[in-house]
Amino acid sequence: MWRSLILALLAVAVLPASADAWRRPLEEIPFSYEPCGGPFQGPCITEIPFPFGETLQLTVESVPSPADSAKYQKPDHDLDTIGDLFAELRSCWSPPSADQARAGMQMSVRFSLNRSGSLIGPPRMTFATAGVPAETRTTYLNAINSSLRACLPLKFTSGFGGALAGRPIAIRYVDNRELGK
Repeated sequence: MWRSLILALLAVAVLPASADAWRRPLEEIPFSYEPCGGPFQGPCITEIPFPFGETLQLTVESVPSPADSAKYQKPDHDLDTIGDLFAELRSCWSPPSADQARAGMQMSVRFSLNRSGSLIGPPRMTFATAGVPAETRTTYLNAINSSLRACLPLKFTSGFGGALAGRPIAIRYVDNRELGK
């Protein structure tokens, strides 16, 4: 008896008085933003748009354009920024020899580093150009692995190594050489 009375009281207290209370007017926006005011007359944005993004992605070309050649120079100091990390990884790339390579070949790998600059696990291939024979994919994956092994361990500052540890890094390698094939 008491149990059913308590359940009835809870139901009355929890459930709304009418079914219309569950409906929301169409004009109401559930997560509307208030304008910031001042020089920023748009919505308030709590995150700052960083130039590199959250996913740590970079593209490495076998022959960089003259405008990008500075991005392919190895830093002469311990790595302290994402830009330094990307420059170091770009400078490590050594593509397969021309007789084993394929013009326009693209391959992407994903991996993570620990705070001391070593690989946590082997790089995993996430993309390869469609229609490429398995031997060519294997050749490029071996070139990527040997290029990364030649660079590792990377020399991080202590703060940057701690911030970067375990974060996934995705690299897209593009063989843009003129191979004559």
